[in-house]
Amino acid sequence: MKFPFKTVALIGKQNAPEIAAPLMSLAAFLSSRGLTVVVDSVSAAHLNNSPYQAMNLTEISRAADMAIVLGGDGTMLNIARTLSLSHVPLVGVNQGRLGFLTDLTLDNMQDTMAAMLDGKFVTEQRLLLAARVLRDDVEVYSGRAFNEVVVYRTNTSSMIEFEVRIDGEYLYNQRADGLIVSTPTGSTAYAMSAGGPILHPSLDVLELVPICPHTLSNRPIVVQGSAEIEIVVPRSSDIQVRFDSHSSYDLQVNDKIIVTRHPEMVYLLHPVGHSYYHTLREKLLWNQTF
Repeated sequence: MKFPFKTVALIGKQNAPEIAAPLMSLAAFLSSRGLTVVVDSVSAAHLNNSPYQAMNLTEISRAADMAIVLGGDGTMLNIARTLSLSHVPLVGVNQGRLGFLTDLTLDNMQDTMAAMLDGKFVTEQRLLLAARVLRDDVEVYSGRAFNEVVVYRTNTSSMIEFEVRIDGEYLYNQRADGLIVSTPTGSTAYAMSAGGPILHPSLDVLELVPICPHTLSNRPIVVQGSAEIEIVVPRSSDIQVRFDSHSSYDLQVNDKIIVTRHPEMVYLLHPVGHSYYHTLREKLLWNQTF
């Protein structure tokens, strides 16, 4: 990570023309601080007479010292997977609903960014998942996920069967609607909805959460972050593997899905005083009194 920051990329939520006004306001503020500002090409299409250079994400990964994402968690997930390989740190401005990954607001973004540009920030590293689909021991598909990798049946009227091994050791056969392999970041997403535990994002662990298992003794399990998780589907009928709800791949009989921790990390920047527990209280309404 390069500091002090010299080139900052602004990336807005896709198909959201309303992002233009706050994006331009933030761009003007950053320019007034002497920074070079670039805008992602999708957002730039919604800007009229913008003086800022438009770049695609590949170009941003090479040019930017920092990226500010204006959107929700879904936008941040997509950008994090792409820019993580270039170690570009990310700052999130919440334009979505929950905003677990985007802790700045439109109201405080300029004041907060002023402090962060002066070095008043904390850096957080978060796990990224890598997954490969093997067919007859030949890789046919691969992908990355920031939240989770999910094996599931698209026909929700029936369950699927799968076998799971951890570091080569047999764990179980299971019948369920699917299986979630989640990072600590993803523990407050689909995994939480399926009954998995909330994990602090600093933990070097992964969690396996069955989706509506047929046997009540099948419970979520947390394993070390270095574990290799192997999922085998002995039958294949409308079964897919999905990466953060952004991409998916159709599975065939006896396909193997290998999920591991990706060697690269996602770098998030937060203002000084950021607290994950405060985020939980605020987003999950734990601070309400009755």
